[in-house]
Amino acid sequence: MWSFLLAFIPRAVVQGIPLLFGCTGEIITEKSGNLNLGIPGVMYVGAISGVIGAFFYERSLPDAAMMTPALAILIPLTCCLLGSLLMGLLYSFLTVTLRANQNVVGLAMTTFGIGFGNFFGGSLIKLVDSDVPSIALTATSAYFSRKLPFADSFGAFGDLFLSYGFMAYLGVAIALIASHVLNHTRTGLHLRAVGEDPYTADAVGISVSRYKYAATCLGCMIAGLGGLYYVMDYATGVWSNNAFGDRGWLAIALVIFTVWRPKLSILASFLFGGLYILYLYIPTGMDHMELRELYKMIPYVVTLLVLVITSIRSKKEDQPPASLGKSYFREER
Repeated sequence: MWSFLLAFIPRAVVQGIPLLFGCTGEIITEKSGNLNLGIPGVMYVGAISGVIGAFFYERSLPDAAMMTPALAILIPLTCCLLGSLLMGLLYSFLTVTLRANQNVVGLAMTTFGIGFGNFFGGSLIKLVDSDVPSIALTATSAYFSRKLPFADSFGAFGDLFLSYGFMAYLGVAIALIASHVLNHTRTGLHLRAVGEDPYTADAVGISVSRYKYAATCLGCMIAGLGGLYYVMDYATGVWSNNAFGDRGWLAIALVIFTVWRPKLSILASFLFGGLYILYLYIPTGMDHMELRELYKMIPYVVTLLVLVITSIRSKKEDQPPASLGKSYFREER
């Protein structure tokens, strides 16, 4: 049993980190009243933006061993954040400034983000003239996936808690900071006020548009880091078109599962990361391989159950922001 946990838990954590970034980013966005269904596309754009930066940095050097560690990390991170920020600005401009329907814009951004990633990913694959439809950025990935240097000194504890790349700890830290800011600062109070009742917030002098723009852009940047983590750490630097699966949609579902609380998103992401790979650890035998396909449905069945349970809750603190998904028209005050 112990050996099973030592093998299963680290893989569940690594699987759940992209969900953690996406969930935390979407919680911040939704607290402002914006429902961004474009998170899957944002994660895709964040990932491919980081890949483009890492690709050209590696190609600019005669030998990958000559890479500067700081630049190997900062260049993909900066490109990822810029790409995700542009997606956030686009969403905010369409929904806050032009007051377009948030659901339509979000779905369009998901389609656009995936197409954007596949287009530039396919272009990079053609540049390397690879025999397989993928790009391998193993030199850059080595810096992202490097575990803490003292992890091996702590035995099983080190394997369970200290054996991850720095972005895993960054994701946890961002969730904890987001929770503190939302619940214990004036900025968080103003943001929650905008999400609950933008008309009242505007009446007391809070800039509704500014908070919506800031929360949406910040949320997109955090979600984009989830895409970068998936490629650089989980996938060991290998980019393949359409390899993300449905992680972006699971991240959105986790927002409801965590009842809009960033701290809960940490454990929830790891739980769903475990459910996502549980089928790999359930023995079925060669005669029952079809059961494995059924086990792959576990996270989606759990998601549906959570959505049903959440929808029948009557506690106010378990409900979404009152103005979620609604455009704000100041003239209607």
